[in-house]
Amino acid sequence: MKGKNEQRAGLLYGVGAYGMWGIVPLFWPLLKPSGAIEILAHRMVWSLAVVGIALLVIRRWAWIGELARDPRKLGLISVAAATITVNWGLYIWAVNNGQVVEASLGYFINPLVTIAMGVLLLGERLRPVQWIAVATGLAAVLVLAIGYGRPPWISLILAFSFATYGLIKKKVNMGGLESLAAETAVLFLPALGFLLWLTATGASTFTAGGAGLGHGALLAATGIVTAVPLICFGAAAIRVPLSTLGLLQYLAPVFQFILGIVYFHEEMPPERWAGFALVWLALSLLTWDALRNARRNRVLAAKLLATATAAAAPAPAAPAAPEAVTPEIVTPETATPETATQQKIT
Repeated sequence: MKGKNEQRAGLLYGVGAYGMWGIVPLFWPLLKPSGAIEILAHRMVWSLAVVGIALLVIRRWAWIGELARDPRKLGLISVAAATITVNWGLYIWAVNNGQVVEASLGYFINPLVTIAMGVLLLGERLRPVQWIAVATGLAAVLVLAIGYGRPPWISLILAFSFATYGLIKKKVNMGGLESLAAETAVLFLPALGFLLWLTATGASTFTAGGAGLGHGALLAATGIVTAVPLICFGAAAIRVPLSTLGLLQYLAPVFQFILGIVYFHEEMPPERWAGFALVWLALSLLTWDALRNARRNRVLAAKLLATATAAAAPAPAAPAAPEAVTPEIVTPETATPETATQQKIT
């Protein structure tokens, strides 16, 4: 019963995390007349403040010393910080410049880019269905390039930057809160310096927006908007299977796509619908293949466990011989079953 409650709570946390990421396009336009770079700088500064408070509450500080003694990990954190800066900044700019649909496309194709990077950079081998999905995704990009009259640069940069960020995070292997704290700490001084420069030159909108102090409060809220979904995601990740998280990840771009059409009234000519349809087909193939592979791994694990249990069972005792001889004692060998792992949809 407790396990079911935990999974139910994890599912709610996951829906909450991806749901908040999905409706965040409604928030960025509220920050006008602030530009994308100023909003990004505030997001970096206030995110560190919010995450710092969260770490203070849960008293989780030991990782700082470990990170400080590991130059390689510090370097990776710095690269991750630079990569997510590009991703965040471009996404804010895209939303505030009427490109919500194209931005959503970036997160739709992100799993396909992640798979392609695994093949090119890590030498991973793909199953046939995964190859078909990647090829379908490439065809979608070509169709969309025709539809837009140019390659969908916003989508491609968002997808590649986030896939690179995920690859680095995998190598760093830190918790969500700790990782965000480290990355925003790297970005804090440049971001704060930029905001102070804006203030000194009279270009800051922190208190000069249409709502005065209310506008400043909205800029400060960027830290909450950044940290809260991440905290919910972390709570979901330890409670639900990776396959479930893999499915939930599509909620965010779906919500963004719907907002782009229904709320922001962006145009969707037929060629764009065709391109998005190909992307959705590729993702459907990818999801089906991952679920099938996960099911096959579970069956294999069960068979290995049953085989190991049978091998470890003691042999039946032989009947006593009439001669008074000392019987030879035979100890059966025990086997350790291999553990099948679930493949995460990325």
